[in-house]
Amino acid sequence: MVKSGARALGIAESYGGDRADRDGRRRSTLAAAVVRADRVVDGLAYEACTVGGTDATAAVRSLLETAGRPDVRYVLLGAVAPAWYNILDLSRIHEAADRPVIAVTFEESGGLEAGIRDAFSDSERDERLERYRSLPERRPVSVDGETVYVRHVGCEVGEAEEVVRAFTPEGGRPEPVRVARLAARAGDAYAPSVDDHDPGGE
Repeated sequence: MVKSGARALGIAESYGGDRADRDGRRRSTLAAAVVRADRVVDGLAYEACTVGGTDATAAVRSLLETAGRPDVRYVLLGAVAPAWYNILDLSRIHEAADRPVIAVTFEESGGLEAGIRDAFSDSERDERLERYRSLPERRPVSVDGETVYVRHVGCEVGEAEEVVRAFTPEGGRPEPVRVARLAARAGDAYAPSVDDHDPGGE
């Protein structure tokens, strides 16, 4: 049973803004939110990854290090392919987290292979397909009358289902992921103004 004081680190993204790096590559904002099962928010952290790139796994691992929270029992991810097919390697994230990693998505889908094939070619396509095919099986889970879809590493299916339900007090979106998504949107809106700011200006 998941106790009310148990903490999970939720990670979600937003790339609705025009944030770009110095090479002109569009950037997606990732946010991590530490949330207790009783809905208390207990910390935030930010990172970024490249839209259409392959660096999202490294960004998530960096978030885990930045958050630096040994009291967190679970990592909940709000996507497996953020930032336009920047596909996450759940095994590497689990290796860095050293605790269960649970990816929760919210729409029924026939999979991402067709989209990857349409969007990429040659080695870029093959690398993404290989990583996508290595992901754990996607399982439907009923939460508050809604269906979410769960992949998990580092725990059994029963524990993954229990964790998702425990951190979803209402609706179909686990609270750590919901809060992280709100934080990512706010960060995405704020980041361009920071990037454009001239510290030497008046």
